[in-house]
Amino acid sequence: MIYKEFQPDKLLTDFVKNYWWFDNSTTQQLDFTILPDGCFDLIISLDNYQQDEISLTGLWTKQVEVSIEPNRQLFGVRFKLLAVDYILQQNISAFCDSEQIKEIDFWKLDKTTFTDLENVTAKLNKIMLSILGSKKGIDSRKQKLFNLLYQTNGERTIEQYSQQVFWTSRQINRYFKDRFGIPLKSYCKILKLFASFKHIKKGQLYPEQNYFDQSHFIKDLKQHTGNNPTELFENKNDRFLQLATMTEK
Repeated sequence: MIYKEFQPDKLLTDFVKNYWWFDNSTTQQLDFTILPDGCFDLIISLDNYQQDEISLTGLWTKQVEVSIEPNRQLFGVRFKLLAVDYILQQNISAFCDSEQIKEIDFWKLDKTTFTDLENVTAKLNKIMLSILGSKKGIDSRKQKLFNLLYQTNGERTIEQYSQQVFWTSRQINRYFKDRFGIPLKSYCKILKLFASFKHIKKGQLYPEQNYFDQSHFIKDLKQHTGNNPTELFENKNDRFLQLATMTEK
């Protein structure tokens, strides 16, 4: 298999975590488990480099099993949450743990050739920067809240985030449920767990995140990934794609 990641334009870093490319260049079906990472994706599916579907995922709160046939390719935009309001301009709450099929000509991506990935990312940068340029200013409370969440891996309390961004916890939770389908507390748990994966990959089965105890951590991990720390660490057959492709930061 071939897996690559590409960074977005610096002006998009509050909205896009990265672009990614997956190419099953083998002669057999590849099966993976995708774990919740706190992001959502626009995914362009291709059959032998010919586009045949575009989908937008919601947030994943649990593991999802995916199978990729031979000669299939996937190109994705891994979005941060602020993109919901300012780039996609739609709620994704209705398809939490699912996906929404988009029109095949969404953003005119049906006119795009996916053999030159640098051109693809340049085109997407241009499209999204154009969308942002046509909008009024970004809500500073949302921008600060999301930056804090990513910087702290969701380890603070809801009240602490609320006080830092001058936005009531009730309003924040209403916003999260309306836009994403889950409360902020659930989202923080996903961020904490995802941050633990880099420790698990190195064999630290009780990561450094802020948990009451080991049993509490394992309970949360099983709830959101269906697996315990040892199973994730062993990662048999590179089943957990994010762990297999995770690099040291």
